[in-house]
Amino acid sequence: MALSTKAKKLVAEITKGDLKLGDLKKRGAEIKKDHDLAMELWSTGEYYPRLLASLIFDKKLLAEEVIDQLAADMLEHDLKERSQLADWFMANQLAKDKRLAALMTTWEENPSPILRRLFWYHQARLRWVGQTPPGNSAELMVSLEKNLATAEPEVQWTMNFCAGQIGIHEPKFRARCIKLGKALGLYKDEHVSKNCTPSYLPEFIRIEVAKRE
Repeated sequence: MALSTKAKKLVAEITKGDLKLGDLKKRGAEIKKDHDLAMELWSTGEYYPRLLASLIFDKKLLAEEVIDQLAADMLEHDLKERSQLADWFMANQLAKDKRLAALMTTWEENPSPILRRLFWYHQARLRWVGQTPPGNSAELMVSLEKNLATAEPEVQWTMNFCAGQIGIHEPKFRARCIKLGKALGLYKDEHVSKNCTPSYLPEFIRIEVAKRE
């Protein structure tokens, strides 16, 4: 896609090398919504322009086939970048629209690991935002016990996070989530920075439950 003068200037501005994510968010807040510009930025294939695009898409124009293509494009990036792109896209677009949020609930078995990541992240989010957890936790637990061990890295992390949120917010599943974490040992040896919560399920659940007591 040939870039407009506006898009070229913006790409030059945000790819200087010293930009912080907070600066991108400020830029996105200034632009607000500009779907055509977002598509231009996305077409560059570059990380920062795509992050900014994820802030300024028009939700009404995000048809399912467009989302499928964006998810496929994210796989061009390394694990860290594509995970960040997916999470910003969910937080700033999908989770803020009832139609798109409903669409996320259909992605558990989607061929795209990006969309499966977002399915699980959305399910986790439904539990940590303070509302009554949805009534599908028993079904999710069956899927977690069956598939968590072998999921792709970007999907596995959000599945594990969702299991943690179920264990934290739904006491009847807590022991089962802890047992799953112990059995798999995922993230048990992960280095955790000071004041950060570990991803290892038994510790994650223990610490977060204690905060709420």
